[in-house]
Amino acid sequence: MHENFFHKLKIYYEDTDSGGVVYYANYLKFLERARTEALFSIGFSNKKILDMFHSLIIVKSCNIEYKKPAHLEDELKVRSFVKSITKTSFFMNQIITRGEEIILEAQVHLVFVNKDGKPVKIPDEIYSKFKPYFCDTIKI
Repeated sequence: MHENFFHKLKIYYEDTDSGGVVYYANYLKFLERARTEALFSIGFSNKKILDMFHSLIIVKSCNIEYKKPAHLEDELKVRSFVKSITKTSFFMNQIITRGEEIILEAQVHLVFVNKDGKPVKIPDEIYSKFKPYFCDTIKI
């Protein structure tokens, strides 16, 4: 059985425009926080990856489809899973929901690079920890 990473968040005043709707660029922050928490949940962090493997995880591309607006004080859930993987990169699909309602869907292409920005092999320790999260579809 494949698993999803889950991250809950609440919309604060600072996340919204003057009409109380979440500003579109803030969703990128929500997605990044969820990916960071996913790393923590498997025993890693961006700093630990840099210290242990002299590598960074960078976003190569991000495709976002905004489906519905989120509003001030909404409670949202970000669900993430690894869609596919290569030797140096992986695609993570992320979905933000309010209850069962889909707010946003995103596909993020993440690449492991060295300090010079050159792609490097994903460390086996990280690959094996992500393996249970490889999935073709996301559970809502």
